[in-house]
Amino acid sequence: MRIRPTVKAAAVLGAAAALTAGCLSSGGGGGSSNTGNTITMMYGFTGNQSDDFQAVVKPWAQKNNITINFAPTADFNNLINTKVAANQLPDIAIFPQPGIMRTISATGKLADLSSVLTMSDLQSNMLPGALKAGQNDSGTQYAVLVSANVKNGVYFPKKAATAAGLTQGPQTMDQLQQLTNTIAGTGRTPWCFGIEAAAATGWPATDWVEDLMVINNGSDVYNQWVQHKIPFNDPRVLSVLNQLDQLVLANGHVNGGRNAVASNNFGTAGNPMFDNPPGCFMYRQGNFLTQAGFFPKAVLSDLDNTVGVFPMPGKTAESKPVLGGGDLAGLFSANNDSAKKVLQYLTSSEFQTAMAKKASWYLAPRKDVPLDSYPSKTSQNFAQIQNQATEWVFDGSDQMPGAVGSGSFWKEMTAWISGQEDAKTALDKIEASWPK
Repeated sequence: MRIRPTVKAAAVLGAAAALTAGCLSSGGGGGSSNTGNTITMMYGFTGNQSDDFQAVVKPWAQKNNITINFAPTADFNNLINTKVAANQLPDIAIFPQPGIMRTISATGKLADLSSVLTMSDLQSNMLPGALKAGQNDSGTQYAVLVSANVKNGVYFPKKAATAAGLTQGPQTMDQLQQLTNTIAGTGRTPWCFGIEAAAATGWPATDWVEDLMVINNGSDVYNQWVQHKIPFNDPRVLSVLNQLDQLVLANGHVNGGRNAVASNNFGTAGNPMFDNPPGCFMYRQGNFLTQAGFFPKAVLSDLDNTVGVFPMPGKTAESKPVLGGGDLAGLFSANNDSAKKVLQYLTSSEFQTAMAKKASWYLAPRKDVPLDSYPSKTSQNFAQIQNQATEWVFDGSDQMPGAVGSGSFWKEMTAWISGQEDAKTALDKIEASWPK
């Protein structure tokens, strides 16, 4: 699941950001019949992220004689479905999940981008596998990533970790297991872990499972699993849960013990790393944690000197798979030159370099954005993690049917981690919940 800090404020922001039908009318203001230079762009990120985005896009639009009505909403998925059903379409929509984009593409209202964008440029410069996230099952390009995030970074407290023997990131999963065992063998706790997220409790566990699926089995098998071309309870998935059990959930391996994981909030579960002595030494979580509201203020004020990051390793040193996510821009107004120019800009190195310089939370899905565009060593580290990926896959639960991806998958992982049922039972229940 793609989680950002703005999700925490969704209930507050939802009413303020809700769109009226008039904003997205199918007449001159937006929609597939709009041919003017005033367009509407709808997206699901709000707050500071929306402010940063507009601060970069508005000056470019003004220079190009384009007026953009920005329509941020914390309730994007529900609203875009309503607008599509009523044919009250924005000119451009930026989707937080591939699943909702693919469903809407089946209505025929999204434009094929292969004749709008220079696909050879994107194929050369985008993260490996990133373009696939914006395609339907037949390979038609209906959307393209315009921002990315890394979900498989492992944070550690630099000074304390050095004393515990963590001086550089493990290069293989075997080395990570050895490091974990070494730290636990000294009586210290290697891992922080928390999956509590109110109504979304359990989603951080799904990220762990997805990450280990691509690490152990590669992107082809991972994508088959996500698309339910192989069963959810395939033996390879059970093997992954057993691996997570051995690595993180075993006695002495996780802060507070296994029974505390479901009540530890995901946003602050890593903070015991900064206690004296540390309550744990490693926390696997997305790059969003470097924003205000997660790590303690004292840590954030000296982030580069306090916090280290390494990627979850592959099975071999040469394998560098990355579990990611991001926002995908799609076009409804296929005949609108202004809308097409905006989409071309959002997928360009020019825009993504400007965003990297402007916003500490932003990661560019283009690999040709210079590393020195990023404002901190920590954000540069995350950019390097994704740019060096040998395989890049989009968050699996965001692509699954809602009944699974944000339903049974969350619920059953919570039940398994809490000891209410065994791994096989949890996977069998998720498989049984997949819509027929």
